[in-house]
Amino acid sequence: MDARTNPPMTPAPGKDSKAVTFVKRTASTLGLWALVTAAFVSRLDWAYVSLIGLLVMLATVEYVRMLKDGGVRGFPGFLVVLSLAYSVGLYGFLLGDGVPVWFDGIAIFAAMAGAFALQLRRPIEGNGPILAVALTLFGFVYIAFLFNFAARLIFVVPGPGEVPGAMLVLWGIAVTKFTDMGAYIVGSAIGRHKMIPHISPGKTWQGFGGAIAFALLAGCGLYALFRDDMPNFSTGLHVLGGWPMVVVLSIVLSLAAVVGDLAESVLKRSLSVKDSGHVLPGIGGALDLIDSLCFTLPLLYLYVTWVAG
Repeated sequence: MDARTNPPMTPAPGKDSKAVTFVKRTASTLGLWALVTAAFVSRLDWAYVSLIGLLVMLATVEYVRMLKDGGVRGFPGFLVVLSLAYSVGLYGFLLGDGVPVWFDGIAIFAAMAGAFALQLRRPIEGNGPILAVALTLFGFVYIAFLFNFAARLIFVVPGPGEVPGAMLVLWGIAVTKFTDMGAYIVGSAIGRHKMIPHISPGKTWQGFGGAIAFALLAGCGLYALFRDDMPNFSTGLHVLGGWPMVVVLSIVLSLAAVVGDLAESVLKRSLSVKDSGHVLPGIGGALDLIDSLCFTLPLLYLYVTWVAG
């Protein structure tokens, strides 16, 4: 069979205590921020896109492993190669004269047509073939396409230096990750009322409130500290549009971050797998790291291009 209706749940390892989990998560978070800071301090455009590309490929490999563990027979090799080719091509255009309008359309077409073409070599058994095609296309859009908006944001606004949008990307990452942090800290401390128990039993409404509060703290705090380091449009308008829009954007991005986090929970539960990976102790895999960013950074990019237009 290409897919099983009720794949077995992956055995769960022994659970750590809350204190141990908190220490592991804190250590992983600090290590990640050190890596991100090193890339930002370098002020080298290739360092930025290399880090983004590494996360794209790690998350894609984790995704195909999740499909395998969930009993879905997809096209892992094709998805990995397509994600790599798309990322390399995108970075080449971004570091050059800009991304042509046809590039994304060609990539989506290649993902769809390629998956169907590969399926022609297999027999039709139940709903397995359409799941294989759909989840291959979904994996490409979900990870390689959406997360690479991080790379697009770096070059979205012309400015001095090789990476004019660096602080804009940092602002978006900080708001997103503080959302996750606020939900975890507040939810662990005072969480009582379950938010969506059928999808993520650990999420609470108290944690949701903490997520928004921490997002506002990060968004407003970074804007106050680094406003002058962020680029302006040719009209003189600040890239984030001033204090009212900073507040609105912080809240909107925090909501998108929560949806992005829950989206991966839906994926995991649908495939009956526990974790996407174990690269980051206390956090999980690369996909666990970027799931929220796959929703917030495209939204931030669309806002900036809308204001610029």
